[in-house]
Amino acid sequence: MWYLDSGCSKHMTGQKDMLTNFTEKYCGTVRYENDQFSPILGYGDIQRKNITIKKVSYVEGLGHNLFSIGQFCDKDLEVNFKAKRCSVRTEEGEELLVGTRKSDLYTINLSDVQTDKQICLLSKASMQQSWLWHRWLSHLNFRYINKLGKMKRAPHKPKPEPSTSAPLELLHMDLCGPMRTQSLGGKKYILVIVDDYSRYTWVKFLRSKDETPDVLITFLKTTQVNLQKPIKLLRTDNDTEFKNKTVQEYLESKGITHQYSAARTPQQNGVV
Repeated sequence: MWYLDSGCSKHMTGQKDMLTNFTEKYCGTVRYENDQFSPILGYGDIQRKNITIKKVSYVEGLGHNLFSIGQFCDKDLEVNFKAKRCSVRTEEGEELLVGTRKSDLYTINLSDVQTDKQICLLSKASMQQSWLWHRWLSHLNFRYINKLGKMKRAPHKPKPEPSTSAPLELLHMDLCGPMRTQSLGGKKYILVIVDDYSRYTWVKFLRSKDETPDVLITFLKTTQVNLQKPIKLLRTDNDTEFKNKTVQEYLESKGITHQYSAARTPQQNGVV
């Protein structure tokens, strides 16, 4: 059962097993009326029969499934409330979802939705966006642009075995934060470094993202001296804490290769 909420900025659920195409990513927190917080730990799609609800946030501990009225409206869908029912419609008036009112709550049961055709909510572009893509794709017709919008990204299967033959040949790195609760020393970022061969993991705590280059360079110098082995390759995402002049100049001076995962594809950096 799903509830419609005007205060939500995102569709949210506390049931991770409902989500398909799940992307695990810390996306901030949700604050409740009693001043308690819950973390948003990723997002995925809800699929029921011929209906797909895109980009539903997974909120740990959330007791209800919530549809965001604002998120529907931002995608040019019309949310209509009456005394005993509610509906979500397209601009052309076609009803996509229908709910009923119980006390002061409007609820939608996806299992009760009857439709013979595929419905993909929140994947529809506005007219302005459609014309923009039309020009970018060498005036491709709108029928094919619609098909492109519903294509799914293939999953990245985890590698069961390391691709290296010795320690320090490849280090995977990622920075997470800011954490909603900082340490007693005021640190709220975590730099995680994983050796591809041994899977040995180092963890560094930072006060801000700006500390990353200095902490990273100190770690590389110390580790190579302590283990008496050269570091050959780093693999990170494209964030500026790793992709900057200070880090690049040091790596080039030491002959260390730096690889980046593809943009908007965190799965490629899945080891860390």
